[in-house]
Amino acid sequence: MPMPFRRYRPYDVVQLPDRTWPDVVLDGAPTWCSTDLRDGNQALVNPMDSARKQRFFDLLVRLGVKEIEVGFPSASMTDFEFCRRLVEEDLIPHDTTIAVLTQARPELIERTYEAIEGASRAIVHLYNSTSTTQRRVVFRLDREGITELAVRAAALCRHLAVEIDTEIIFQYSPESFHHTELDYALEICEAVAAEWGPTPEEKMIVNLPTTVEAFPPNVYADRMEWFGRNFSKRDAAILSVHPHNDRGTAVATAELGLMAGAERVEGCLFGNGERTGNVDLITLAMNLFSQGVDPALDLSELDEARRIVEECNELRVHPRHPYVGELVYTAFSGSHQDAIKKGMDAQERSGSQVWDVPYLHIDPKDVGRDYEAIIRVNSQSGKGGVAYLMQAEHHLDLPRGLQIDFAQKVQAITDARGGELGTGELLEAFTENYLGVDTPYALLSYTHESGESVDRLVARMLVDGEELVIEGEGNGPIAALVHAIEERFGLAVDVREYHEHAMSKGEDATAAAYVEADVDEEAFWGVGIHPSIVTASLRAVINAMNRAHAFRSAREEAAAAFD
Repeated sequence: MPMPFRRYRPYDVVQLPDRTWPDVVLDGAPTWCSTDLRDGNQALVNPMDSARKQRFFDLLVRLGVKEIEVGFPSASMTDFEFCRRLVEEDLIPHDTTIAVLTQARPELIERTYEAIEGASRAIVHLYNSTSTTQRRVVFRLDREGITELAVRAAALCRHLAVEIDTEIIFQYSPESFHHTELDYALEICEAVAAEWGPTPEEKMIVNLPTTVEAFPPNVYADRMEWFGRNFSKRDAAILSVHPHNDRGTAVATAELGLMAGAERVEGCLFGNGERTGNVDLITLAMNLFSQGVDPALDLSELDEARRIVEECNELRVHPRHPYVGELVYTAFSGSHQDAIKKGMDAQERSGSQVWDVPYLHIDPKDVGRDYEAIIRVNSQSGKGGVAYLMQAEHHLDLPRGLQIDFAQKVQAITDARGGELGTGELLEAFTENYLGVDTPYALLSYTHESGESVDRLVARMLVDGEELVIEGEGNGPIAALVHAIEERFGLAVDVREYHEHAMSKGEDATAAAYVEADVDEEAFWGVGIHPSIVTASLRAVINAMNRAHAFRSAREEAAAAFD
């Protein structure tokens, strides 16, 4: 059955063929205004009490938000008392301006001024709805009636501002700007501005909210540019955006609105707000940061900010939320993990101050994350992820062939049981499949003598519980051990690859050695760990022999069971 799409109307576009905003590149941060304590608060199932409000306010101050809408003081005793507490207890930093919202009704405006009296500076944010639908069904007024309502309220705001010592910054919003005819939005803003008389030295804020998103961001940008061109007091006004996320494009709407001339953004941390939420200030700021622009906010401890917001809002931030979600810097995909590992290695080698790592468009450490959770292993992971964790968490830099060999074993584990393999479990799997395979051969001790042309090695070993001594010669200790093994046990061991590295810095660092050896013409990896690199290398050869023995024993048992 088709959807009833004909019930809905297409949006109007703006005829602006000479639009300039598409060529604008944002190179500075806007003025940030948080509406968490008002717009975000009224969207909560359990609105914040004064203690939670104070905690949230303190967080906003620490982040560096300079304009904070602290509430709707005429609408709620909690909001009124919180505002009075901020003023009376001198809790507002000198460089921070509080904002209060009021509808265009005389008794609400008067109550609002009572709430802010005594503050050094405050934004009085006046609004009334101007959309065609609300004019018709809510107010039952025509354009002239709605304009008269706004102008009367603006006059009262101006009159009351003279009677208190607080420095007042006037702000006006034609609510539901998205659903308001563009020429009428300009008309009513002109009327309010004429009443307030802003100047370039004492500007008013004109806020053009997408109260309910009704069209794409490019149309909003056209409307913003058109408005800025035609508003007669543009040099005496700060244009502001207040996007909601009904279409899922609030961030784009804000960014394109800024490109089109806006200088200020109202929104909430992490996108809380009515319905689908307000624009996310953190995402906007981090988008600037990721392009080399100072966001004018301190975002170095985003996890702590998220924790406070979650506790105050009693809402969880989604694990995939941009920049701050639990999983946003985490890769499970094998190809992503491989690219990240190589990128991190290249970044470290280069010593560059410019971040350039595949799949990580910012350095997680810049926002307070460590590298612990960048790569996590499940059934979708590959050798790159496994290798990264073994190196980052356990200081084992596996050579490529061993990465492939071990990743196959990890894949078998995750396929069989599902879920994720933690770093501790990863080491357990590595020990079980490599280091822990320690029979039937064990190296107890050895002596090694280097000659001019040949090395001689005498090793004491435990084989199937029996202690014995083997001797061999070669062009190094590994070759001498291989020769001794072949002479004593008849095993043909051919070392094809050899890798070694220190597991930490310093003279007493433990060494890790890896060998890939053909043991009777079948290839096996062996691993050895010891403070002595020679001992680690010899143990790696013995480990390859033990793994060959274990594999063949298991194969024979399986064949016998099948027969």
